[in-house]
Amino acid sequence: MIKLKFLFIITFVLFSIGLKAQDSKEINLSKTNWEFKQIGKDKWYPAKIPSSVHMDLLRNKLIEDPNKENNELKQRWIEKQDWEYQTSFKVKKSLLEFKKLEMHFAGLDTYSEIFLNGKSLGLTFNMFREWTFDVKPFLKEGTNHLRIKFESPLNHNKEKVKNYGVALPSGNETVDLKVSPFTRKAIYQFGWDWGPRFVSCGIWKDIKLKAWNDVRILDAACETLFLNDSLAILELDLEIESREAKGHYEIRFQGRRIPIELKAGKNRLKFEFDCKNPELWWPNGWGEAKLHNMDIDIMEGPKSATNFSFKYGIRDIRFVNQGDEIGTSFLFKVNGKEIFVKGSNYVPQEIFLENIENDDYEKLILKAKDAHFNMLRVWGGGIYEKDVFYDLCDEHGIMVWQDFMFANSLYPSDFKFLKNITEEITQNVKRLKKHPSIVFWCGNNEINVAWENWGWQDQYKYSKSDETALWNGQVQIFQFLIPDLLSEYYPTANYASTTPLSNWGKPENFNHSSMHYWGVWHGKDSFSEFKNNVGRFMVEYGFQSFPDYKILKKSMSDSSLYLNSKVMQNRQKSYIGNGLIKHHAEKWFGPAKDFEQFVDNSQKTQAFALQIAIMQQRLHSPHCMGTLFWQFNDCWPGPSWSVLNFDASEKKAYSTVQTWFADVVAIPVVKNGKLEIHLNSNRKDSFTGILVLKIEDQEMEFDLVGIEPNKAVPLKSARN
Repeated sequence: MIKLKFLFIITFVLFSIGLKAQDSKEINLSKTNWEFKQIGKDKWYPAKIPSSVHMDLLRNKLIEDPNKENNELKQRWIEKQDWEYQTSFKVKKSLLEFKKLEMHFAGLDTYSEIFLNGKSLGLTFNMFREWTFDVKPFLKEGTNHLRIKFESPLNHNKEKVKNYGVALPSGNETVDLKVSPFTRKAIYQFGWDWGPRFVSCGIWKDIKLKAWNDVRILDAACETLFLNDSLAILELDLEIESREAKGHYEIRFQGRRIPIELKAGKNRLKFEFDCKNPELWWPNGWGEAKLHNMDIDIMEGPKSATNFSFKYGIRDIRFVNQGDEIGTSFLFKVNGKEIFVKGSNYVPQEIFLENIENDDYEKLILKAKDAHFNMLRVWGGGIYEKDVFYDLCDEHGIMVWQDFMFANSLYPSDFKFLKNITEEITQNVKRLKKHPSIVFWCGNNEINVAWENWGWQDQYKYSKSDETALWNGQVQIFQFLIPDLLSEYYPTANYASTTPLSNWGKPENFNHSSMHYWGVWHGKDSFSEFKNNVGRFMVEYGFQSFPDYKILKKSMSDSSLYLNSKVMQNRQKSYIGNGLIKHHAEKWFGPAKDFEQFVDNSQKTQAFALQIAIMQQRLHSPHCMGTLFWQFNDCWPGPSWSVLNFDASEKKAYSTVQTWFADVVAIPVVKNGKLEIHLNSNRKDSFTGILVLKIEDQEMEFDLVGIEPNKAVPLKSARN
């Protein structure tokens, strides 16, 4: 069932930011009375903002629940239509007296033209960007009218695809017209091997009318430049916008008062300051994720012109990816400590993003924390997540591996596209860099490994000149453009151009860098191959299962609840999914008596696969210094690699992961007919204790003396 959230409709909300009401104001236009319609038709229907056209159609009972039965297929007509939204709002004369009036669109999906009182403000063409327009010339006292026309990504890009010259690989699109490489929109919404295709459009984040006078702080971040046991040197990085050049401001923060001069427009200022005996931000399981408050005032004489507050963490993050005695390392050092990374790959929690509430984010992050995760990877086929996601990761010590939103495709590299993604990357780096949880940035998901191993060149019949031009374009984006922008806006950031850096096809590759191991699944290897294929950092691996039977019953009729029904076949988006699940489930748990038991056995099989994999990866530390299984959560009720159901309830594999991600685990190993016990610790410091092992009616004790972190230690001294 789609998770609907209902709000009372009110005329508008007016509130103040800053210290004085006359300095700045905001009107949240998302809370006005909105309506929508299909372009070319006359009738308007009520809409709720933020929203998508699919959810507004559902609320007005114009379509059935998209997640039920095969409505995914029946509702493909929606993606081919153009849509428009409109609202009216009132403006008082006092608001018009502000010197600057802007309309800020935090997220429009994706191709739109915006009209205010009949005048075009401009075009938008990137779901991941924020858009700001000067509206002082267009606003009037009394009632104002805002209208947004959305063009279908298919309609917008049809001619571009036709005239581009070569076909571009396009994620997991299975339709004839593949537009996702040209569309700066969440690519998973075009379909993936664990999720449906719903190419929607709409206003997916808030719209605000912002009024201000002389100066405002646009954004701020605090980075750790130097750290030892007694001292941290920090840098406050500010972006301030001034309406005109002025030289008589003073900035106040952390007890400091510093005179500043501002030019007209945007100003970037940096200030270094010391912190003695700092309290550090640590990942989950390694200490407190300590956050500090930063309050900034810009003073004009005795008055506050504007202020800004945020939380920051003091931590030193080092990404180590260099040659060593094994091959090429891939590991993270936090505050001087090498940390074995434990976690998973995170995908958006819904296809229709407006349905995700703050409570949904908190529920998910707490489940990650409770399962002993210290990292989540925000996968590059989804979205740059909302601020609340990163706030919660900051608070709970969950490190974030942040992909840029490029996945499993080749992308255009013409000037217009590069200009568009330059602004996208700049905005999101500036927005997110304040979060201590973000420890790593990655250019794309699987583009390099696909180019080298997936046969795109033959599949799309590229000429040699095509190959050169296409690959040079990808190099331009991921090895030059993105690193250059990070260097400018986040110089301490850790970055790799792609993941994985090493492919699982050759045994020697497991000695080098990051790895997506899909021999178990795509390669149809047995589970035992998890023991023989452990890389330096396991970014992806896993095994599918079905969601809980009760979850399936909510989204399909009883007549569809069997493996070969048309509905169930459409739910399975992997080309080998159901057959592979059935094969392994019957191997380990025998034939199921009915479909409900098959679902249950699929989850037991998934749990067993992840247990074998994680045990081996921990057994092989420090050769292996990270494990991020695919995947943590789901975006709809269907079979996938997720260990959580669509409603974030737990599949069986969740508790398995929780067990084997514990700080200290005892790993049984059988060698030459003899049982060995290896202990692996993820604690920050060494420890001493006793391990008691019970096997039937026998009990053995093992002395644990000075057990160091990140090493699998065989226990040899036992007492009967």
